[in-house]
Amino acid sequence: QVQLVESGGGLVQPGGSLRLSCAASGFTFTNYRMNWYRQAPGKERELVAGISSAGGITNYATSVKGRFTISRDNAKNTVYLQMNSLKPEDTAVYYCNALATWGQRAYWGQGTQVTVSS
Repeated sequence: QVQLVESGGGLVQPGGSLRLSCAASGFTFTNYRMNWYRQAPGKERELVAGISSAGGITNYATSVKGRFTISRDNAKNTVYLQMNSLKPEDTAVYYCNALATWGQRAYWGQGTQVTVSS
């Protein structure tokens, strides 16, 4: 019954903002690093942002650094991706990923569509 349930995607104009949420259940959330990936049509899935199990270490793709912020609330078993100053090239399906701290187990959300367009 592992679940990663994403929400918050949608259509936004360039320069706008969206906040993605991923609610986790069925596993020990605090034992997992959390990541956001995205995949645009015809392109490979890429890592957008990651956050350590306790939230103390974050990393971002160069293309989103300074615009996106990943955070987690371990009390709520939820990871967030705040996306500001959105660009058309941010258009993709965004996936929540949970990676065990030992790196041998991963879970994926269903994906949520983000479309940045005028």
